[in-house]
Amino acid sequence: MDDCSVEAILMDRPTQLELAQRLRALHRHPRPLLLPNAWDAGSARLLAALGFAAVATTSGGMAWSLGYADGERAPLDELLAAIARIVRVTAVPVSVDFEGGHAATAAGVGEHVRALIDTGAVGVNLEDGIGHTRLRDIDAAAARIAAAREAADACGVPLVINARVDVWIVGGAASDEERFEDGLRRARAYLAAGADCIYPIAVAQPALIGRLCAAIPAPVNIGARPGLPRLDELARLGVARVSTATRLATLALGAVHAAAQRLRHEGDFAALASAFDYEQAQRLFERD
Repeated sequence: MDDCSVEAILMDRPTQLELAQRLRALHRHPRPLLLPNAWDAGSARLLAALGFAAVATTSGGMAWSLGYADGERAPLDELLAAIARIVRVTAVPVSVDFEGGHAATAAGVGEHVRALIDTGAVGVNLEDGIGHTRLRDIDAAAARIAAAREAADACGVPLVINARVDVWIVGGAASDEERFEDGLRRARAYLAAGADCIYPIAVAQPALIGRLCAAIPAPVNIGARPGLPRLDELARLGVARVSTATRLATLALGAVHAAAQRLRHEGDFAALASAFDYEQAQRLFERD
């Protein structure tokens, strides 16, 4: 693949380097970075317009919007084109849920991360689980992180790498303590390989969150869900970043599902009432 360039970002907006540095700095604020996950250009534009300091993508939501199931089933070229559209319509840093890197090897991950950087993205989420069924060997997973970091360095972009630790969703019969120790080993290995922050997905218990934040020498990302402590409490526990994963996408799909069901089965058009109308949507994309 050709040498990377930051010229993928339009010249009338902050450079990709500046956006990457901004995203990195947001992880050092006293208040956790609240990072909503978009699934297309429209949702990203809306979230940026609401004042969020950065926007992430959701692999599931993006796959569904492109007509595929989640799990690296969307063709990479279609996914990258969709990410480029999200970057184009936002003026904030964009981080991408890149699953396992869409590649069988560490070298392939590096190549694909270069292509991702060419879209203008400045952050990436890489997971150590395979299909939500098993975990990669720690060394193999760390090698993929290292390949992503080497690709970013070659591009001259300080890409923010969020290493997802899947121990709590693919832990088998391991005890809570065994999961904690394995998760901590993985976190340390990924940080040594070049990751910037750690995402122990599915962790929601306050005591465990606090324990992980105290033990991991880097920013910790927690996934938002109903019942999770409020943002100020997460800050006290040491959390640096909170992302919404697929939850905004499924919330939107759920609203459409309920309205369409009522429309189809009851012939009741009241379900089409919305607090967000055509004019508001149109204004999101009108330019001065």
